[in-house]
Amino acid sequence: MSIKKLANMIKESNNIVFFGGAGVSTESNIPDFRSASGLFNEKLNKNFTPEQLVSHSFYIRYPEEFYKFYKDKLVYKEARPNKAHIALAKLEKIGKLKAIVTQNIDGLHQMAGSKNVLELHGSIHRNYCTKCNKFFNLDEMLNLDGIVPYCDTCKNIIKPDVVLYEEGLDDNIISKTISSISSSDLLIIGGTSLVVYPAASFINYFKGKNMVLINKSKTPYDSKADLVINDSIGVILDEVIKLL
Repeated sequence: MSIKKLANMIKESNNIVFFGGAGVSTESNIPDFRSASGLFNEKLNKNFTPEQLVSHSFYIRYPEEFYKFYKDKLVYKEARPNKAHIALAKLEKIGKLKAIVTQNIDGLHQMAGSKNVLELHGSIHRNYCTKCNKFFNLDEMLNLDGIVPYCDTCKNIIKPDVVLYEEGLDDNIISKTISSISSSDLLIIGGTSLVVYPAASFINYFKGKNMVLINKSKTPYDSKADLVINDSIGVILDEVIKLL
């Protein structure tokens, strides 16, 4: 019943925006890094939470420990798009979906064929030298010698184009996100608990007809949604596409 209702909402809409979080990627076997247990670091004789390990201050202070955690818990080179990514790419192709706003950094939406993807938290596929700004793709960065990647041109540290804790979001991405959400007639929110700020606050800009929430567990925004589906985002979107 819910799947049919969502399919009808999509049929009646021509300006859909999808807002997604970690639950979209977990179906591609990418765990939510925040579910990783905090690490006790013997070298530093200290316990750190996952959020601390991917903070700007930790990256600056302990680059080797940062990169160990980053490469182990945030980079999944073998991951491939799942049914959710593929369904969203199809919705864009038929002209229904105008933008994807994602909190994920894995690039799987683009791999599935989506073109207009707004990456709130950046991407593991872009890496830049902090001094000369030389660009390195993921493979190039991972293939550099040592745990900490240093630029092969000027020998300074390379930083992933990922928004770390304590860092601000990109102003250009923020304005595009607000513009996309506020002009959409259907907002589909999926695979996110809507507790990470400021990202979650952007859905407050929605003024359209229907808001749909697809998440395995409850969220603080369930009461504001016109349709709530507590199920796998990939399964639901795959079924919906078949009905269009």
